[in-house]
Amino acid sequence: MTDHSTNNVVDLFTGKPIETSESLRFIRLSPELDGLEMLYSNNSSGTDLYSLKILCWGLRANGEVVGLVPWLNSIVACPDIQDPLDGRFEGYYDPGIEEIFHEPPIHKIVELETAAEYFEYESNQADEVVQEVPDTIGTHAVFMDADKENLTLTEVVSWRLFASGEIHGMLIDHNSVETTPVLPGDECLYPAQGSECFRYFFQHHIANKIKSEDPEALAAIAALVTSP
Repeated sequence: MTDHSTNNVVDLFTGKPIETSESLRFIRLSPELDGLEMLYSNNSSGTDLYSLKILCWGLRANGEVVGLVPWLNSIVACPDIQDPLDGRFEGYYDPGIEEIFHEPPIHKIVELETAAEYFEYESNQADEVVQEVPDTIGTHAVFMDADKENLTLTEVVSWRLFASGEIHGMLIDHNSVETTPVLPGDECLYPAQGSECFRYFFQHHIANKIKSEDPEALAAIAALVTSP
């Protein structure tokens, strides 16, 4: 495996490198196109496991490859989800063969490392766009107005990776659309996380329940978006 890390600081007791924000920075993305999922649990789930579709796989500057999912108000590396209330990462899942595994698929590791070597480029401008991948799992962004009275759901078109390592969900500014269909990279796209009214990301099955005014879904979303 190619080592992209520039971190030379080690823990005196373990001898392992101490991870920094620079070493954990994402430098390359690869969409998940085979329906692989993330499994998670929480304190109220007992022995049950829940699943979320993986959006893409990300290569960090330290050479680590992880699955990424829209989680609450950002996109998060699956192994980093370790909250007992919101959820704990339990592994990756292939629903086609009903197999649970804990390491990224080797073909994704090879793909990301090869692409990173081919497109090797370092930018000193944190806001420069390095890569943009389409959203393939039906992610929606949820907004709430300043009075906390109205919810708006907007489909995420793509995910934009910046040189800083940040990943933003991109939405359509319908007042700026010049041509259709709107594709990743279009100038009419803007980042959801940049809006003060943005609250959370949800995958399509939850978004559809909210759109159909499912009582349980509406109660759950209301509790989320109105919490401090």
